[in-house]
Amino acid sequence: MRIIVLGGDGYLGWPTALHLSRRGHTVALVDNLARRGYDIEMGVDSLVPIVPLAERIQRWDEVSGNRLDAFVGDLTDASFVDSVLRQFEPDTIVHFAEQRSAPYSMIDRHHAVYTQVNNVVGTLNLLYAVAERDPSIHLVKLGTMGEYGTPDIDIEEGFIEITHKGRTDVLPYPKQPGSFYHLSKVHDSHNIMFASRTWGLRATDLNQGIVYGQETPETTLHPDLATRFDYDAVFGTVLNRFAVQAVMDHPLTVYGTGSQTRGMLDIRDTLACVELACLNPPQAGEYRVFNQFTESFSVDEIAQFVADASPRAVRVEHIENPRVEKQDHYYRAAHTKLLDLGLAPHLLERRTITSLLAVAERHRQRIDPAAVQPTVNWRATASPIATSPAGTAAPSLSPNGVAAGHTAHASPSSPRTSPPLASIGAPAGSLTEPSAP
Repeated sequence: MRIIVLGGDGYLGWPTALHLSRRGHTVALVDNLARRGYDIEMGVDSLVPIVPLAERIQRWDEVSGNRLDAFVGDLTDASFVDSVLRQFEPDTIVHFAEQRSAPYSMIDRHHAVYTQVNNVVGTLNLLYAVAERDPSIHLVKLGTMGEYGTPDIDIEEGFIEITHKGRTDVLPYPKQPGSFYHLSKVHDSHNIMFASRTWGLRATDLNQGIVYGQETPETTLHPDLATRFDYDAVFGTVLNRFAVQAVMDHPLTVYGTGSQTRGMLDIRDTLACVELACLNPPQAGEYRVFNQFTESFSVDEIAQFVADASPRAVRVEHIENPRVEKQDHYYRAAHTKLLDLGLAPHLLERRTITSLLAVAERHRQRIDPAAVQPTVNWRATASPIATSPAGTAAPSLSPNGVAAGHTAHASPSSPRTSPPLASIGAPAGSLTEPSAP
């Protein structure tokens, strides 16, 4: 199968591309490297060092003997999107290429607008390109369980049967997103559903929970193949943040009561879920939704798991919640469709947490203690966090003479010494996983 992975330089996009490549698929990456630009804007880097994309691709070629093509450009550039589809002719497109942080989207107006334009316009361009070039292409799109919010009823997989005034219909499940990021995902879902119904497209919407883990069978083959480990309060996931705090001998800071409950899954299960979706496409005109998580935990439970697994004596500390969210709530969500396709879950175990603690300890010298403290206040329209607000220009970071944001094509046969980083405010980011609580 010929598969394009959009956002292929990101936390999930990169290991997904390697996994699919190793499984025998012909894979191309698409990214504008904006995620690397966010690091510069926020002043914090992945705890695990990440080499430039061209070096990653070159190393994978050497280690596995498998070629990965890479297209560098923006999904908000419609001509670029069309050219990628024309050149690669994919059977399937896996779409991770969005700004994925809820806190980032809530910094201020600039970041909210950037997030929505980046995510919604990029996906719209993709839908048009697929419809115009080849409607048989299967779109596998990463959504988020955060689209649903925390209703006081069971969450179904995408749709719910409703009886109203004596009439019954199956309708999209009501959405109660909790940030401008989550709202962008809801808009994506509506646009994809509409395009599938109108143009006969094939689409799978993966409403994913919070992903944990940093190692996959492919990323451990060489240090240059490592994926990201984000621990900061803007892009870091909750388990990563707690692991770093434990290594720092810092209290595990739980927002509010800690009763907030979310669906979660191992990074290895993300790869398996994406492949299962790719191998089992829907019918023409069908828009389907899979809830992609394996277990549900409260933030307090996660903190206790880390405290119990840590060799250091750590304590849990509750702090004021910077977010506007229900803290004590009902949470029960269906997640059977991927299990029916054959998913064999990796459930959260002590050794998984121990491995995250070991990663944090190994790279302890790279930890920025200030980065774990929350600085984005949902109740304010602006938080003083960004050093270069989205929507403003940032210096070109390309050492090879290619202008930042330039649309280009790279492959292992002619690798860049270092691919161009998009300017901070450039549209079409290289997303990854949904934001953690």
